[in-house]
Amino acid sequence: MADLADIDDGDLPEPSLKNIIDQTTLQWVFVGGKGGVGKTTTSCCLGVQLAKSRKKVLLVSTDPAHNLSDAFCQKIGREPTPIEGFDNLSAMEIDANNDMEEMQRNMNDQGSEEADGGLSAMMSELTNSIPGIDEAMSFSELMKQVQGMDFDVVVFDTAPTGHTLRLLSFPTILEKALGKVMELKDRFGGLIGQATAMMGENPGATQDAILGRLEETRTVINKVNDMFQDPAMTTFVCVCIPEFLSIYETERLVQELSKFGIDSHNIVVNQVLFPEKDAEELAEWYAKTKDSLPNEAREICSKMMARKRMQDKYIGQCFDLYGEDFNVTLMPLLDYEVRGVERLKEFSEFLTNPIDMEE
Repeated sequence: MADLADIDDGDLPEPSLKNIIDQTTLQWVFVGGKGGVGKTTTSCCLGVQLAKSRKKVLLVSTDPAHNLSDAFCQKIGREPTPIEGFDNLSAMEIDANNDMEEMQRNMNDQGSEEADGGLSAMMSELTNSIPGIDEAMSFSELMKQVQGMDFDVVVFDTAPTGHTLRLLSFPTILEKALGKVMELKDRFGGLIGQATAMMGENPGATQDAILGRLEETRTVINKVNDMFQDPAMTTFVCVCIPEFLSIYETERLVQELSKFGIDSHNIVVNQVLFPEKDAEELAEWYAKTKDSLPNEAREICSKMMARKRMQDKYIGQCFDLYGEDFNVTLMPLLDYEVRGVERLKEFSEFLTNPIDMEE
């Protein structure tokens, strides 16, 4: 396993997210990882950096426990909200469950107004009968909404790993589900027609309306799927901290992204103690100065050294796993919270100006 002191960053991909800023074709950037590793801070900082070179940037939180409002210290709602201090950066917080409920209400309202009132009932039955299709259809509605907003690039601040993987699997889930529905339609179209006729509906009109709505959703999903699997348009930034569980979760996330065909070549490691130094350097300093320190200071330094050794071990593992193929960016642990536009601007510089590990 590589030791942090032995890592020659000259042989590795640039340890920053500058590659994302420079890739002007990117339209979708997902930021994800284990809970509590700094995904929201990384998303906000990435949005701040993108706003320097893009005309219109949108940050979208898909995490039910929204934190964008806390990060920017301003109220952010379900519609794009301009971020104070910027003229080209906006943010919005969405809830898939609420969106799905609203979509079903709209379908019910539309169904009650139309002659084919059975349409909404049958669509509702459909969304309740296939596991995951309700969230998937909500996701497709979100993507249609975002696509119509005319933003150059959208940064998704996602929920913890498991929820994010479900989100990214929605295009596949929905494509399979709609394929099955179409297959059933071909096999049992006559039966469906008889059933709708018994309900007093126009069989042809009802079938056409249902299939038209499903086909519209399928078209959006196919388009989204194609974009997600195009590395020129979509990439995923994995965020972790230098601890075992977080590195393990990142490895799982990278493997799953590979299965979905989604590009991922950036890893951000947050909360790093003194990224420009290694534990051995600090140990030498401590050995020279500990005799002059009071007992309380020795205890504090001893715990800090233990934490630094642990972090260096897992950072070394991270470079072993990803160093040759991924841009691994080390973000320092600060002695203050990164909240508010000014501090986010300051901290975001670490994403594009890599820390020199040879200092």
